[in-house]
Amino acid sequence: MKIGLIGCGGMGTTHNLSLKALSGKMDVEVTALADCRQEFLERAAKQWPGAKTYTTGMELLREEELDAVHICLPSYLHAEHAIAAMEKGMDVFLEKPVCLTREDCSRLLEVQKKTGARVMVGQVVRSFGEYRYLKDIYEKKTFGKLKSIVMQRISGDTKWGYEDWFHEERKSGSVVLDLHIHDLDFLRYMLGEPDSFTVKAAAFPGGMINQIITSYQFGSVFATAEGIWDVCTELPFEGSFRACFEEATIIYQGRQTPTVQVYHKGGEISVPVLQEEISLHDETAGINISDLGPYYTEIKYFYECLAEDREITRAPLEEGIKSVLLGIEEWEAGKKYIKEYGQ
Repeated sequence: MKIGLIGCGGMGTTHNLSLKALSGKMDVEVTALADCRQEFLERAAKQWPGAKTYTTGMELLREEELDAVHICLPSYLHAEHAIAAMEKGMDVFLEKPVCLTREDCSRLLEVQKKTGARVMVGQVVRSFGEYRYLKDIYEKKTFGKLKSIVMQRISGDTKWGYEDWFHEERKSGSVVLDLHIHDLDFLRYMLGEPDSFTVKAAAFPGGMINQIITSYQFGSVFATAEGIWDVCTELPFEGSFRACFEEATIIYQGRQTPTVQVYHKGGEISVPVLQEEISLHDETAGINISDLGPYYTEIKYFYECLAEDREITRAPLEEGIKSVLLGIEEWEAGKKYIKEYGQ
């Protein structure tokens, strides 16, 4: 399969290295690359010496005939490039968030329906071994019913990003649609749509939300998810959760070893064996990601679906859009909270 990669920065590097690893096992090859920054383009091209290079994604889409394209651009550019790719007849791997507005959500679904393009969204938490384990024991009721879950996604203030796009609300969707969306998406994936939710939020001095705490009700299960871009850029990133079941509590701490421990009702503490598809680590992306394993896993799944003509069920376009729509509701509720309480 001939593949294009649009955006060769932080997330693009993660995709590029994952695709290179996958090319040793599947018939996939990046034949076209696009980035407006020459140094990033040249670095990406080292993995694929025969690939054609372009300075814009739209130029790549106009000139190339590809089986699929990865869109790893700043969030505000996702929709227009995904639409152009689908209309060109390409399948699409689209990084999260799918887009930033309700209007673009509708447009994307309309174009997909018209073209029949297969689209997967990079909601990578759905491919993390720790979260897949949690979903599995929830569905099997391994430790009885789930009673509550608390999720956190904590990061220092973003110091990367082309032209500082993270700090422009209309370009990033704030911490809500960039970071917190991982946890709200996984909660939806595991528990379905929430019956209700309440939001508390705080903002940077410029007014953009940098912290959100959302409390949800999913039937008899209550959940809380916090996302924050801390004022300190050096605060290390960590994802975590605490899931309380009837017979055990599961704790995940992304910076600890082991990452997951099970605290049983009788006092025993155990460590589950998580199946890791590949051990792949790299620091060159320049963002808060070094473990590429889950990215490899989701990308491999996408190409297996394409090769075998299977429906994409793990993170299809419509699922990514549902998470964006919930995120927009939370974003609006957070701004209302800040306006009322002056955070």
